[in-house]
Amino acid sequence: MSAEDLERYENEMELSLYREYRDVVGIFKYVVETDRRLYLCNAVDVKVRSESGDAYFEVTMADAWVWDIYRPARFAKHVKVLTFKDVNVEELQDSDVKLPPA
Repeated sequence: MSAEDLERYENEMELSLYREYRDVVGIFKYVVETDRRLYLCNAVDVKVRSESGDAYFEVTMADAWVWDIYRPARFAKHVKVLTFKDVNVEELQDSDVKLPPA
């Protein structure tokens, strides 16, 4: 497989993932961004944990969809993320999501 073939494959996967996102975003209540992933979910809880002086975030989500082209199954019933980096949680409203038509 050439580098061009690999790039074409990744571009096709990214486009497919965007289309899937466009199709499912309306059924979720929250968007959660971490340093590694973007999630859509219907319930989210963020706790700041501190052990031995280092603070980190524990993010728990329910009924989640994960933006990741390499995951064969993007829907998950429960997700738990531990991170030392920023976490952004936004509540979606119907007017927040305006995607171009298919």
